[in-house]
Amino acid sequence: MWAIARVGVDGNVAPAPAACDDLPTWGDEHNRQSPGRAGATRRSAAREAAIRIALMSDIHANREAFTACLAHAQALAPDRFVFLGDYVGYGGDPGWVVETLMAMVERGAIALRGNHDAAIADGTNHMNDSAAAAIDWTRAQLGAPAREFLARLPMTVEEDGRLYVHGEGSAPERWRYVEDAADAWRSLGATQAAVTVVGHVHVPAVYGLTATNKVTSFRPTGGVAVPLLRQRRWLAVLGSVGQPRDRDPAASYAMLDVARAELTFHRVPYDIEAAAARIRAAGLPESLAARLFAGR
Repeated sequence: MWAIARVGVDGNVAPAPAACDDLPTWGDEHNRQSPGRAGATRRSAAREAAIRIALMSDIHANREAFTACLAHAQALAPDRFVFLGDYVGYGGDPGWVVETLMAMVERGAIALRGNHDAAIADGTNHMNDSAAAAIDWTRAQLGAPAREFLARLPMTVEEDGRLYVHGEGSAPERWRYVEDAADAWRSLGATQAAVTVVGHVHVPAVYGLTATNKVTSFRPTGGVAVPLLRQRRWLAVLGSVGQPRDRDPAASYAMLDVARAELTFHRVPYDIEAAAARIRAAGLPESLAARLFAGR
């Protein structure tokens, strides 16, 4: 059973399903209940919509990358932070990352569950050897409050026509990836969200459902705003704060300007040597340290 929460505040082309009849206008403060979401939990929130939202995913216990992205984002004065999961795994400082996240949630940030977070309680049956080794080590580093915090995080959050989910919208509990236009088609067709934001893939991307029911895809450029035209529906893949895989080692996150309907991806350099040293000091597989330098 997966939990859902609500808060009030061109390249490859694939065929897409017919547009839904009753789509919310994204940025509208009125929330709509999605059908078929059994066992859902609901969050009440202030009626005033956030204007600038910092979006981060896949931090993976990388203290240095997380610190750099937080500092970069805070200089842009966001109204809210939204974190899309995978705070642990791979990296060498899970305790600090989770404690920082818990404090930010206490101050109003939104945090979702990722598959590595779920593995702390659920086990590592579907992970490769390196990922499983990191989770087994991480589990011993986290106290009971941190483990409980991760276990209680929601799978999805809906807010003002936006859907936040770690994997994708059609089956969040299956941890499926959005790696191409067909994957985006599957997610967009399963929800009424005007804008869906996901993580999980570690490679930034943007997909748009056009007025002619086609899904277009492209790779965003760091620092260049992507206009989210309101006559389209959108799916954005954030990339990764703590373990980028697009051959750019700089940390990746995005800033959503709700009023301007723009999404800007940012690449943030950080101290990779220090992050890699933490991984090695923890006795984790060397591959987890080496890949940070190559961004893969």
